[in-house]
Parts: sequence; structure tokens; C-alpha cells
Amino acid sequence: MDALLIETFRYNKWANLHLLDVCAALSEEQLQLTAPGTYGTVSDTLLHLLSAEQRYLRRLDGTKPDVNEREPAPSIATLREHAVRSGDQLIEAARRITPDDTIDEERDGRLMRLHLGVVLVQAIHHGNDHRTHMCTILGLHGIPYGEMDVWAYGEATGGIVPVTTKA
Repeated sequence: MDALLIETFRYNKWANLHLLDVCAALSEEQLQLTAPGTYGTVSDTLLHLLSAEQRYLRRLDGTKPDVNEREPAPSIATLREHAVRSGDQLIEAARRITPDDTIDEERDGRLMRLHLGVVLVQAIHHGNDHRTHMCTILGLHGIPYGEMDVWAYGEATGGIVPVTTKA
């Protein structure tokens, strides 16, 4: 697949890990914070985001999900391990999946043909959406979370570097 899609999934993994590292420093009380218009608590949103990534991977490569939002949330450290693994698997899926690849799955009681390119796009959209929810919660409660936009990713990974000019 396209190198830009692969880079997009590298950003997704980096942003997830950045937010998990921020959350690792939070108290249990802070992980239970929420805000109007968001998915739920910080903890619930993290678990939902990573559970969904694993459901996307089940569609993309048959991987059995090992995080389930119907069970109690594991520790942030355990969620981070899952985020590393699912992030790497999504990057690999972006390398090999084409928009024409399909699977058949039941949705709303009907058998549907699902183009896997749509699954990849949904994974990116879903991650951005819920990371934004968590940043809204943290910001509302005055908890700093640092920079995690694509510019910060570029600076952190060498995609944006200072240039010295000759005088």
C-alpha cells in the first residue's frame, strides 16, 4: 500500500503511546474523569479505543482480540503493551492491504462485503476521534497532555528537523 498510509499508522501508534504515557502518571481518580460530549471516562475511552483496534485487526488479518471492553480495564501498562502490538500490526496491515481486498461479515443481520480499505480508514478516524475525547477531558480538568498533533509527531520522529542556513 501507499507509503503515506503506512506513515499515518505510524502516527496513530505514536499518538496512542503518547497518550498512554500521559495517562500512566494519572491517579485512579483522574482516570475516571469525563466531560460532556465525550465517549466516557479516560479509562473507558482508552479501553474502547484499543479494543476497537483489535476488532479491526480481526477483520484485516484474523487476529483474535485480547482486549475486551466488556471486561474490567487492565492497567495502563498492560494497555500500553497492547497498543504497541496492535500499532505494529496495523502498520503491517497498511503495507499489504489494498482497497480492493474484502471480507464478508454479518452486520445488522445482513451479510455484507466489507472492503478492507474502509476498515483501515475507520481505524484512523476512530483513533483520532477518541484521542480528541481524552484530550478534551484532560484539558477541561487542567491536566496537561503535551503536544500530540502531527507536527509534534514529525518533530519527535525526525520528520521535521531544524535547518541551519549559511550566513
